Amino acid sequence: MAALTDSAPDMAGGAQPGPEPARVLEALELLLGPPADSDSAAEPGKERALCPQTLRRNAAALEERLSGAAGWAALRQLRTAVLSRAPALAAGVAGPEPGWAAACGLLALLLCLKERLAALAAAPAAPAAPGAPPPPGADTLSVGQERALRRALRAAVGLGLLPHLPPGLGPGPAPGPPPGSRGARLFAAVAALVELARLPALGAPLLARHLRLLLCGLCALGHGPAALCQGVSDAERAQCREALGDILDRVYQPMAVQELLVLQGQPKQRCPGAAPGWLRRLCGHLLSERLLRPSGVQAVVRGVLEGTDGGAGAEAAALDWRKCDAVGKILAACPQQCLSLEDYYRQVCPQILDLLHVQDKVSARQFQRVATSTVLSMAREQPQLAERLLLQPLLAPLRRGSEATELALQDLTAGAVLVPEVELGSCVEDVLKVFVVGNDSSSLLLGSLQPVLGVVFSLYSFARQNVSYLRSPCQDILLWFLEKAEREQALAVLGGLAGLSSHVPTLHPRCQLQVGSEGGAAVVVQETISDEDEALYQKISLEQCHVESLVELLSHCQKSGLAGDFFIHCLKELTQVAAEDEEAPNPAVEPGGSLLELEQEQARQGRKLLVLQLVAALCQGVSDTVFTDMEQVQQFLAAVLQRACAHPARGPGAAAEAQTLAMAMGLVAAVLGGAVQLKSSDFAVLKRLVPLLEELSRSYPEPLTQELASDLRIAILTHGACSPGSLGTAAHGLLGTQPGTAARSPAGRAPGPPAHRDSSGTEQSRGRAPGASAAPRARSPAPGGLQELLESACDPQPPARAAALRHLASLVTQRDPEAARLQEKLLQVFLENVQHEDAFVYLSAIQGVALLSSEYPERILPVLLAQYERPAQGKEDTMAAVTRMKLGEVLMRVTRALGDTVFRHREPLIRAFLRGARDPDGALRASSLSNLGELCQHLGFQLGSIIHEVTCCVTAIARTDPEAEVRRAAVHVVVLLLRGLSEKVTEVLRDVLRDLYRLLKHVAAAERDAAAVLHAQLALEELDAAMRRVLFPPQTLEKKIVVLP
Repeated sequence: MAALTDSAPDMAGGAQPGPEPARVLEALELLLGPPADSDSAAEPGKERALCPQTLRRNAAALEERLSGAAGWAALRQLRTAVLSRAPALAAGVAGPEPGWAAACGLLALLLCLKERLAALAAAPAAPAAPGAPPPPGADTLSVGQERALRRALRAAVGLGLLPHLPPGLGPGPAPGPPPGSRGARLFAAVAALVELARLPALGAPLLARHLRLLLCGLCALGHGPAALCQGVSDAERAQCREALGDILDRVYQPMAVQELLVLQGQPKQRCPGAAPGWLRRLCGHLLSERLLRPSGVQAVVRGVLEGTDGGAGAEAAALDWRKCDAVGKILAACPQQCLSLEDYYRQVCPQILDLLHVQDKVSARQFQRVATSTVLSMAREQPQLAERLLLQPLLAPLRRGSEATELALQDLTAGAVLVPEVELGSCVEDVLKVFVVGNDSSSLLLGSLQPVLGVVFSLYSFARQNVSYLRSPCQDILLWFLEKAEREQALAVLGGLAGLSSHVPTLHPRCQLQVGSEGGAAVVVQETISDEDEALYQKISLEQCHVESLVELLSHCQKSGLAGDFFIHCLKELTQVAAEDEEAPNPAVEPGGSLLELEQEQARQGRKLLVLQLVAALCQGVSDTVFTDMEQVQQFLAAVLQRACAHPARGPGAAAEAQTLAMAMGLVAAVLGGAVQLKSSDFAVLKRLVPLLEELSRSYPEPLTQELASDLRIAILTHGACSPGSLGTAAHGLLGTQPGTAARSPAGRAPGPPAHRDSSGTEQSRGRAPGASAAPRARSPAPGGLQELLESACDPQPPARAAALRHLASLVTQRDPEAARLQEKLLQVFLENVQHEDAFVYLSAIQGVALLSSEYPERILPVLLAQYERPAQGKEDTMAAVTRMKLGEVLMRVTRALGDTVFRHREPLIRAFLRGARDPDGALRASSLSNLGELCQHLGFQLGSIIHEVTCCVTAIARTDPEAEVRRAAVHVVVLLLRGLSEKVTEVLRDVLRDLYRLLKHVAAAERDAAAVLHAQLALEELDAAMRRVLFPPQTLEKKIVVLP
């Protein structure tokens, strides 16, 4: 092998011209005979068998051609020189075995071809003509020549290398060479093939198709037992080991890994033909060397996962996951030849993190799975090294912008980029892949992620305000942590995100997030704001945004109960803050207060405001389904009752505290009164409230609240068997479900007559299941009960009034005979409450009037239309306009409820809305036009001749009204009209369609209000679509079958 290497330059640089490559390939074809039709697609081992007579005949023909034919002298001289440097090949050519002789002849001719191609490649290339493409290299082969070359290589490997491989590496039971000659012949064939592989033109087809067999030969000669290498010297074996390493270094590394894995076979395979133990150990050692090379991890992963597509089906996906997990475990295990585990991790961990950033779409998912599995395996097996060498570099961009990191910001100018957009976005995606997709809730992963959750939350809040792809991954990361962490840890993290504690480091105060050009964000040094008002405004805006983001995050955690637990945690914080306010003196009032005390007081007040803001936001955002079990309800009630016991309602906030206490005690009464089906375990939980209720019954200054607390304590201790009447009053005052009871506030309102209850407790035994509606179905009340509901509808407390109105509306829906007899009185009560300023009250009244009108339209609608056209006297103009707009909402609800029967009331309704469109108040004009448009949409083709009046009114207002809101509403009428008519536009609007089209074009061209122009464009699009449907009806493919008589 060394002799061939030393002599190659002499032949390449010789003075005498050598044979052309075509001549050498012709000699190869002559030696092998004519190719079969399928030779171009044949594989190693599938070569057509050549009988010994054919081989002898072809060799004789070649020798005859070389000795006497014209033009073959140069090839004969080159072949003689090659054989003189390879005595083993020369002896084989002249030997008696036709197979080995043909193999040696083929290898000699291939070496001749290699030297000629090397000489041609070393010669200077001819310059290309101007404007012409560069000519191909002198050593370039044609398609036919490459086919002949592949056939010759296949035959050389099949005749010279394959039969001489040791058992377990070769073909098996086929007859082998003569005893004692296997090692020498194998070395001669391997040496020639290695020499051919040094030239790229020959090495590419050789290594692409025959790498495995060549590796088998080199492994056997260089590392196999001495019995397999008879006739091979130690120097030659050393050359084989060197050549093995050289070839493995030069080939495509994933292919080398694949071939070594195939040679290694299954680790516990013991069937006949399995790889011997020394070969399995050698392949393992060579695979470890591939792994420890630069980019070796990616090469190993590519080699193992070659051929999988990410798992298209369920079985393929499961198999792919198992394979990725196996590769991850292999990468996490330190090879035996590596001296230090830390050195191995230090070398491999950066490459594992690089697997997360593979851009190839086909294999990216598999690489990410392998990287995730490897990180998790390392974290389980070597947590300290994994945290230092894997998790900390993974989270480094997020840590860089955290307030826990000491940054030399004084040396950085304002606007300097600390974390670029690409790096920050890549870090967030990596965290999502490793933590969320990996879904391993070990303490190491949770502990390493917690310090950067503040920065992730800042990113999430920032992405909510902007258009960014980081919103979804940040939300998934936060939700995953809150779900997997222990409840106490999750509550502490939520408190840190809200600013109540320092458990979670947030974004550095000198840093801010900046919108990136690719839809991400970057961390930059914040500019100093000299204006104190502007700085305060930005701080308040940021805090408000964080609170809203936290509430939205908790809205996804309601099923797990985390939102309820955090709500209770905030209530306890509120109680603690109130206690601190009473205990701590006010340094701003007391003389001689130090600056430190002032700062502490300011921090305490800021914390109080933050807690109040959190409680208010949680009540508004997630209060409807915040509690998931009785345990959370008990904790909430305990927090409220404890605050009431410690700080009775006094001072300016007494009313709010009293209402909160009334709501809590009403909730207890409702739970005990059958709104929820209670079990014995629930009563055990509720008994924790007994000491607080007992203290409240003794110390609270309000007598009615004391009485109710005592009654609740008795009901809890007796498991509801003894239920005083005040419980029903409080419960139904909260829920608004029991007729015959005047709702009251426990904080100071006199109770009405108690509701009738069965002392045996049978009503409680028929309680509802958890999750059902808290309002039981109302039953028909006695006249006295209806009268009390009417009185409760005038209650000064808005909750009681709204509850009574809603119950009256439910009686109307059930067609209660007493409610039908008093419908005029009900209408009067509803109309009076429509004018109420509380939204809950007037919306309940609007619903009641609408239900009453839809049940008795002939009697009620004229009264409503009269009220709408003639507002009540004695009111201010603004209040009258607001009341008329509320009545307009009532009329529209009636219109929707009546459906097609609204046609009977078409003219009075349209007349009322047209008169409202001429009102001096702009808001009422816009409201009337909106109602008119919705009415026209419902009427559709039933508009009739009144469409002319509507068109004239809309046209005049859209062109002349001074207020943009009114003009906008007028154009919107046209949009609703076109949408309601749909395909009947040309029939119903036949006479006014041109006028409407001109109006829309005028608005689109001359209107200054952008919203009105948008409405006009929408109307033109509706009109265009309708006309296209008329002019170009859709083609329908129909097949008619006629049955002949």
